[in-house]
Amino acid sequence: MSRGRNIQTILQPLSKCVTQTYLGTGLHTLGLLNWILQQTGRADVYVSTFSTSEAFLNGFYNLRKKALIGHSVLLADLKASRKTLHLYRLMQSCFDSVYLGMNHSKIVLVQNDTHLVSVISSQNQTYGDRAECTMVTTDQMAFYDLYCGLKDIVDNNSIQLNGLFDKLAERDHGVRESTDDTIAGVLPFGY
Repeated sequence: MSRGRNIQTILQPLSKCVTQTYLGTGLHTLGLLNWILQQTGRADVYVSTFSTSEAFLNGFYNLRKKALIGHSVLLADLKASRKTLHLYRLMQSCFDSVYLGMNHSKIVLVQNDTHLVSVISSQNQTYGDRAECTMVTTDQMAFYDLYCGLKDIVDNNSIQLNGLFDKLAERDHGVRESTDDTIAGVLPFGY
């Protein structure tokens, strides 16, 4: 699944080390997530990124099909929305909720009844050959702080995409079909 290096040559099992860091090439987020889920078992996954890719989403979808991922949330950046819109349908099949906000953070949070794992990375959910910095920790306070920050952005500074494009398409379709009044069904911007 991972296009990068063998993670066991970079990191120790989660049970052996509370906090681990890595700076270099070959450690990609998708492979790291798979490695974490192999140790935690099925878990909820929260992903925050500036940008994502089709390769990451396809891999995430495969992890879901293997029943390794329970509930999942994605927060991507509003400025990267052109790419996000292109991948919207795929994102919907991967994540229960998809949000856009002013976001440059790159974190992955993995949670179940027995594990709390936080990943902080400089890497977007893309593949590349540049050096990236990654920290993996099972520290509960770190997870809590990151989770609360993510929740605040999602709740107060983002828009949820789930169904948004479908609703707009339905509304636009309804407006085009209206024959009595060409302005019927048009709502003011921001309504």
